[in-house]
Parts: sequence; structure tokens; C-alpha cells
Amino acid sequence: MKHFPVYLSVEGQRIVLSGGGEAAVAKLRLLLKTEATIEVFAVKADAEIHAWASDHKLTLIARPLQVGDVDGAALFYAADEDEIEDARTSSLARDAGVLANIVDNLQDSQFITPAIVDRDPVTVAIGTEGAAPVLARAIKADLEERLSPNLGMLARIGKSFRKAAEALPWGRARRNFWSDYYFKAGPRIETKGEAAAQQALDELLFAHLYAGKDAGHVAFVGAGPGDPELLTLKARKALHSADVVIYDRLVAPEILELARREAQLIDAGKTPYGQQTPQETINELIVTHARKGAHVVRLKSGDPTVFGRLDEEIEACDANAVPWHVIPGITAASAAVASIGQSLTKRGRNSGVRILTGHDVAGFADHEWRDLAKPGQVAAIYMGKKAARFIQGRLIMHGADPATPVSVIENASRPNQRVVTSTIATLPTDLANADLSGPALTFVGLTPRSAVAVLPYTKKQELA
Repeated sequence: MKHFPVYLSVEGQRIVLSGGGEAAVAKLRLLLKTEATIEVFAVKADAEIHAWASDHKLTLIARPLQVGDVDGAALFYAADEDEIEDARTSSLARDAGVLANIVDNLQDSQFITPAIVDRDPVTVAIGTEGAAPVLARAIKADLEERLSPNLGMLARIGKSFRKAAEALPWGRARRNFWSDYYFKAGPRIETKGEAAAQQALDELLFAHLYAGKDAGHVAFVGAGPGDPELLTLKARKALHSADVVIYDRLVAPEILELARREAQLIDAGKTPYGQQTPQETINELIVTHARKGAHVVRLKSGDPTVFGRLDEEIEACDANAVPWHVIPGITAASAAVASIGQSLTKRGRNSGVRILTGHDVAGFADHEWRDLAKPGQVAAIYMGKKAARFIQGRLIMHGADPATPVSVIENASRPNQRVVTSTIATLPTDLANADLSGPALTFVGLTPRSAVAVLPYTKKQELA
């Protein structure tokens, strides 16, 4: 982010512009919507600028900008549409310590003016840092259609009512009140005028003041494998309404960014062979916050029902009469196998797939290795990197073909995803050479489709 978006207070401040042509007119149409004092310096000015000056909407000075003209201004715009003159005037502004914008010159500007959807006092700014102005205009047009012209009126009345709303407890009680106003009561009466909106607020506040206390609740949410676009709509809604988010180590930072800004974020991560948050502590955190009336999101990577200790946390909720629900996510096995162009099951190859863990609380996890070693079997092994040599030994001991393909997918679905193509015989060595540091899924019996394409036909049938 090269340009940090802020809303600058310009009420009563001077904004100076140099230029009198089309570029100046276009910029002034936007600036005149503010409560700033506008000064324009131009030897020749468009008729529309003269009209605004006659109506006392701005001050027009019919000469070039000089030293001292910009002193004390909040912002300066160079809009002479002449490269040399724009460089001269913007230099005067910088020398005076005033931020300068050169119209249609992003590189030499100190700030940019985004596309704006105006529903005063509601404004939406859309910026692309100059990379895609056509896209910014398209987004603006879409928002203009979606946002009611009366939205500003609802916001102005809501602003005047904020003091009265302080009768409600801070936090979710107030959020629920304002949510009801803006998304339920408001749209129903917005065309009836300010008196109707004011009455609706009074009635709504009364209803919320005397409503029963909203109980806390826990949502066990699957964050998916890491790509924010793989997060379900229901999971997004839960994050947007959460008071507390208790998240695992593998949850991507981009997904945490989707949580409500005021939400309390609690890291309850467990690092293999490293720092641990005891499960009892996690259970206590979930229950404590929910019993205080919070909407708690217990955010787990992948799907909470797959190696997510879900049962223990649900049992803690049940033991304390805390209501809960589960929002499933895309498990890492599904995302990882999709990335290599394969399916977990295939007619004529395998009618089932085993989803296993490489280690459990007691150490390396044992499984039905004799069945797994049979030809055509497919297993998705979570947390299997450090158990690679153990897995190799068990499979070969029980008769597995050492040439059986193995695919290891690190950081499935994320930009830094890597795929290691191996076999049972070379798995430990290949993983050591790859030096994987992120979470990885090990698939026994599958190889990437791109690798299958170069194999002889008979081998394709066996491995694909």
C-alpha cells in the first residue's frame, strides 16, 4: 500500500488550486463539495470557474501562483495541464510545507484524490494507486447504483442520535441496535423523511432497552486451507459479527483481517514440538467469553471436524450450557489434492481414501499399515513431515511397493504453495532436500497429473 487512505478534516481550511482549464474544473467540482475555502489562481479561467467565483463559492485570483500564495493551506492542486508550470507551482507548495497533487501525474504527487461515492456524510473512497482508473470508475458506478440516495439522511439522523444510544451497554448491544436501524428499520422508512426516521429511532431504542439480555454463543468455524477466497460465506458472516476470535496457528493472516476490527483476537496456536496452548486453557477461554455474553468464533484451519479437537471443545460448551454451532470449512486435503489435478477417489483405482495423522499425543501414530500398503490405496496424511521415515518404514515392512508415488503439498492453496513429487523409497530424502517449513499434506498413492502425463500408459493407469 503506497498510499495510506485517510479522511482529512478541511472544514474552514484553505485549499489552493492553480489552473483554469478542464482539469481544474473537474477537480473543483469535487472540492466544492467540501467545507473548505477554495482559492484558484489562473490567468485565464473557464466560464464555469468564473460563475462559481460570482456565486462566492470560491475565490479566483487572475494571475499565476507566486511565492507565499500557498502558505498555510491544507492542500494544493497543480492543474495547469502544463508540465513546466505544474512542476513550478507544486515546488512552491512543497517549499511552503503543503502537500501537493499534480493532476494526472501520480509519480510526482504527494497525495492522490480517489474516486468518491458521495452520500454525505457517508462517503466511499475508491483508489487503485493510479494502476486502474477505469476499474475505480466501474466500482464507483456499481456502488452508486447499490447505495440509496437517502443513505446520507439516515446517517445524519443516526449521528444526532448517538448520545441517546449510549443508554445501551457498550459493545454488541449497541451494534445490534444500529444494525437494526440501518439495515431493517431505516430502509423501510427512508423515503418518508427525517421525522419518520427520528420516530423509528425512538421506538427502536425503547425496544432494545427493554429486550432480554442477548446470550453468548460459540461458532466453531473452519478457516479453510489458507486462501481467503476459499472461506465460506457463512464463515465470513461469523467473523464479521464476532466479539472474540480464538484462532489456531495455521489460520492465514489474510483471514484474520476479515474479522471485525473491534473484535478481540486471541492466539491459541499449538506449534508441533514447540510452544503449546493447553487444550484445557482453550476450552476455558471459549466458555469464559461466551458466558460473558460474547459471540465467540473458534477459528480453526481447514475443517474443524478433521483433527481439530472439536469434540473436546463442544463438550466444554455443553458442560457449561453454552450454545454453539459448527461452520465447516474446506479441509486441507481437498485443497491440496485439487492443486495437483487429482481426486481422492477414482473408479477402478480406489473406492475409499484414508485421512490420517502422522503423529498423535503419544508420538508417531500407528495405523492399519497392511491395508495401506496394498496397490491402488490412497491415504492423505496430515502432520506427516516429521514422521516421513516412520511412515516409509511401516509401509515397506507391510509389503508396499517402494516405487509407490507420494506427493507432498506444502501451504496448500496459498501463494507460496510447493509440491514435492516423491516415492515411498525416497520420501525422507526428498523432504530433507526440499526443506519444507510450512504445513504440509502427504498423499500416498497419488502423483500430480502433470507427472502422470509423461509416464508410460500402463503406469498411468496404476498411478493416476
